[in-house]
Amino acid sequence: MMLNQMNHAQLMHWINMVSFAVVEITLYLDTHPDDMEAINYFNHYIELRRSALDAYAAKFGPLTVDSANPENFWTWAKQPLPWEGGAC
Repeated sequence: MMLNQMNHAQLMHWINMVSFAVVEITLYLDTHPDDMEAINYFNHYIELRRSALDAYAAKFGPLTVDSANPENFWTWAKQPLPWEGGAC
């Protein structure tokens, strides 16, 4: 399914999955820094995560400060927080 066709729950699930993969491969690379296959895997999942965060920001607002619109950077802080009924 294309990222722009996902609903909120599907996109959050995808972001969580690719973020988990990034964290896990980062831990592996801490002890195997020369493993080219792992580095390629890391780069692939970093790109998937970046694309997912950008898609989320376009539909629902930025999920992380680094996915905020640089032209209107501080608007991310004006959205409801998760415990206030925000999108997370």
